[in-house]
Amino acid sequence: MPLTASPADQALLLDLQRLDTSLQQLAHRARALPENAKLADIEKQVASLRVRLTSEEAVSEAAQRELTRVESDVAVVDARVERDNARLQTSSSQKDIQALEQELAALAGRKSDLEDTELEVMERLEGANGVVAGTRGELDELGAARAALEAARDASLEVVEGERVQATADRATLAGRVPADLLALYERQRERYGVGASHLRARVSSASGVELTGSDLAMVRAAAPDDVVLCPDSEAILVRTDESGI
Repeated sequence: MPLTASPADQALLLDLQRLDTSLQQLAHRARALPENAKLADIEKQVASLRVRLTSEEAVSEAAQRELTRVESDVAVVDARVERDNARLQTSSSQKDIQALEQELAALAGRKSDLEDTELEVMERLEGANGVVAGTRGELDELGAARAALEAARDASLEVVEGERVQATADRATLAGRVPADLLALYERQRERYGVGASHLRARVSSASGVELTGSDLAMVRAAAPDDVVLCPDSEAILVRTDESGI
C-alpha cells in the first residue's frame, strides 16, 4: 500500500532537510577551517626542519668529538713536557740532557700544531652550533605559530560545535513530530541518495534543480495531496506546497 501522510506532515520534512543540510555544512566547516590547512603546512615545515636539525647536530657532535680528541692530545703533550722538564732539572748526563731538549723541541712543535688544529676545530664547532641554534630558533617560531593557530582553530570549532549541538537538538525535536513511517522513508532516501526531501517549487525539484517533465508533472498532479511522492530525478520525497505551480 502506498505511503500516505498529511501535507502538513510532509512539509515538516523540508525543515528537517534544512537542518540536515545545515549539519552537513557544519561538519564541512569543521573540516575546512583555514587554520587546518595552515597547521598542515606548519607540520610539513617542522618535519623538514627536524630532518635538517638532525644532520646539523651530527656535524656539531662530530666537531665536538674532534675537539675533545685534540684537547686530549694536548693534555698528553703537556704531561710529557712536564715530565721531561722535571727529568731535565735532575739529569746530570749530557747525553740525556741533549735527548730531553730535542724531545722538548719536538713536543713544542707538536703542541703548536695541535693548538692550531684546536683553534680551527673550535671555530668549526662554533659555526656548527650557530647553525643548530638557528634551526632550533626556527622550530621555536613555528611552535609559537602552531600554538596560536591551534588556539584560533579551537575557538572556531567551539562556535561550530555550539551550532551543531543546537541544530541536533532542533532536529530531534522536529523528527519527533514526523510520523514514524514517513520519517523512516525520509531517512532511507537521505542515506541512499544524500537528500531526503525535495521542495517542488514552480515545477522545479529543489534537490535536483530540474523542472519536472510533462509526464512526471502529470503523475504528480494525479497524486492525492496525502500521497507521498518521490522526485523522479533525486529520489527524495517530493514535498508539494502552494509554491509548486501544479
